[in-house]
Order: sequence, then C-alpha cells, then structure tokens
Amino acid sequence: MKVSIFGAGYVGLSFAACLAEAGHEVLCADADAARVEGLQRGLMPLHEPDLEALVAAGIAAGRLRFTADERVASLHGDILFIVVNTPADAQGDVDLQHVMAVARSIGRHRDRDALVVCKSTAPVGTAEQVEAAMQSELSHRGAPHRIAVAVNPEFLREGAAVRDGRQPDRVVIGSQDPWAIDLLTRLYAPFVRDPERQLLVMDRRSAELTKYAANAMLATRISFMNEMARVAEQAGADIEMVRRGIGADRRIGPDFLQAGAGYGGSCLAKDVRALRHAADRDGHALRILSAVEAVNHEQKGRLFDLMTHHFEGRIANRTIALWGLAFKPDTDDMRDAPSLVLLERLWAAGACVQVYDPAAMANARAIVGERGDVRWCATADETLQGADALALVTEWREFRQPDFARIANTLKTPAIFDGRNLYDAAEVEAAGIAYYGIGRGRSVFR
Repeated sequence: MKVSIFGAGYVGLSFAACLAEAGHEVLCADADAARVEGLQRGLMPLHEPDLEALVAAGIAAGRLRFTADERVASLHGDILFIVVNTPADAQGDVDLQHVMAVARSIGRHRDRDALVVCKSTAPVGTAEQVEAAMQSELSHRGAPHRIAVAVNPEFLREGAAVRDGRQPDRVVIGSQDPWAIDLLTRLYAPFVRDPERQLLVMDRRSAELTKYAANAMLATRISFMNEMARVAEQAGADIEMVRRGIGADRRIGPDFLQAGAGYGGSCLAKDVRALRHAADRDGHALRILSAVEAVNHEQKGRLFDLMTHHFEGRIANRTIALWGLAFKPDTDDMRDAPSLVLLERLWAAGACVQVYDPAAMANARAIVGERGDVRWCATADETLQGADALALVTEWREFRQPDFARIANTLKTPAIFDGRNLYDAAEVEAAGIAYYGIGRGRSVFR
C-alpha cells in the first residue's frame, strides 16, 4: 500500500521504517524541514536501537521517503497516519494543535477518498474533532471525497520501538467502518501472526481510552512497587524478593514491577496527567491516579534522601558521580527523567556532579545549560575521579557489571546509591562500599 505518515518522531519514524521493511511505500512528513533534510541524508534525530539501519534500508530500497511538504504527503497515501506530538501541560491539558493542523491540511489538499488514522495519543473524542475539521475543509471547497477516520493507538516502547513495530503484541483498531477495518487489517497483515488474538477491533472512543488506560495501569504498577519498597524497608524485607514472589503469580505477571527512582519519559507521566485532567473536567476524580502521581513525584527524590542520610545532611561541597541521565536505557529521551530531579536537589544543596550517559548527554546538556557545578564526562570511569560517591540512575547495560574494587579505590568516601536495584548489596559491601538500594531490606529512616 501507499502510506503517508505525518510526524517523524520516535513513533512515526519507527512505524514508517517498519512499514517500509514490510513492503509498503511510505512517505514520512514532518514540519521540521531541518529534520527532514537530515533524514534524507541518513542522519538520525534520536537514539533508538536498530532504527538507523532500518531507515537506511528503507531509503535504499526506495520504499521510504521524507518530505516537509504537507500537500505532497496529503496526496500520497491510501492510508494517512497522524503521528504528531500531543504535549500536555502541568495540569494535564492536551495540546491538539499539531493534530488538528494535519487534519485541516488533509482536508484542504486531498483529491480522492482516503482513510485517516489517528495514531497520536489524544483524549477521547479527538477522532471526532479530526473528522469534523477535515469535513469542514472538504465542504468549503465543495470536494465530494469520502475520508474515513479511524483510531490506531501506538504501544511502542522507547528503546524497543523497532522490535515492538515488527512484532506487536496487539494491534487496536478503533473503527466501525468495514472499509477502514479491512484496509488496516491488510496493512498490518505482515505483523500479525494470530489475528484472532492480536487484532482487536472496537469503536473509536474505546480505542482512544485503551491507550490512556494501558499507560495508567503501567504507571500504577510502578508506583505500587515503590510504595511496597517503603514497606520493605520498614519491615526488613527485600523488595527484589517480593517482586519475584508476586511476579510469579500468573494473575499479576513480572513486568513493570521494578522498584526504583520513579518513572519518566514521554508517555506515562503525560498520559496519567491527561487522563486525570479529563476525568476532573467531567466531574470524576481519579483518586488512584492522583496517588500514583504523588508517589512517583516523591520517589524521584528518594536517592537524594538516601544521600542526605548517608552524609548526615552534609551534602554541600560533595561531588557525586551520576551514571545514567535518560529516563530509561536505550534512549536519549530526557523528558520527565528522574535524573533531573536528583540534579536539581544536589545543586540546591551545594553539591557538584560528574555525569555520564551513553546516549543522552547532548539532550541533558541542552536542558541543564552551562554551569560550573556539573562536569560532563566521556566515560563512566571518568565520573568517579575525585567523586565522593556514585549514584546509578539509569540501568544501561554497560553499568551492569562494574569493577567494585576499582570503584572503592577511586571514590573518596565509597558509597553507591542504586536507583534501579541493579547490584547485589553483599557484593558491593564486600568491596568496602556502602550500599543503598530501593527497598532492599534495611531502613535508614527508622
């Protein structure tokens, strides 16, 4: 099929590359002309494993092209996907200006029937707004074309977008139009091995809510485990053992049960805020999600609390090494990253930091700016030189098996604050390093 994709962010670009690999003819449009020009030359605007090679293969095969011309994109595809950014403010109000701009553009330029698919995460009822905006443009110019609107929420995980694109665990189609359902079913045929289980067809509003409900559930699991980590500390239990115990229950499962420094990224925090805001506006307070947000906000300060205890409140003039800045490994995304909260608290307390991340250094530096109390290091080992203690914030693979004896000999007052429970406490302490994890069987706040 011919497919147009509006939006070349991590979702749009990953989706476009996977469709091209499957044999579809894909034109990916983005309003950022510099991004488009870079992509045409093979320059990636983001870090996502395996994506660069997949994009290059699509370009070389002639099945993946890029444009900044909305008219060209509006005319190209049999199916047109809207995959633009839908940011939410601090209260959770979602900004749909980019979605509606694409809808109006399609309505202005489209010269034949089409299926338009809302893939951007957007509040319930957005598909109806998109449909109305396009119909208004069509009516204004007297165009008789039929443009159906469906919803197809994305479930790609940053750091695993290519894998998820190639092998989705489910595909949700929000439409009651047989023509739209048939087109999307055929489009996804190369990716869906068990249609009866993986292909879920429902109405548009249910599909829109499915995306928000899924992320709200994942955020809830994370915050629940962080709450349980506090209980474990007080009870002298180890949250990692608890995680294994409850994760073995088939009714619960093992995913998203890791206690840690809190969740971040482009999806969970934004979508929880947006869902809660929409419910508040309709007069229904989501008390569970309010608690989820509050727990996550508090959890992002947990490593700093542990440091304050360890150093007996004397943080000023200390130098802390930070391993990891991105909100999760295998991405350079700094949105809502727990590292930013830790940095701000350390600086407010008068500490200096030495930081390293395999992918997110440039993005972090753009957020933080130039300042004298941060040193940007080229390697993990470099962060340790002259540092008092080490904080692990992001569990990148290269941090998984460090030389603890070397760390003990390098740090001035050897201590590790493990924000992802990556290390074995006994192994760390055997090397002569004080160890602080999240809910690891000892309370420092009794």
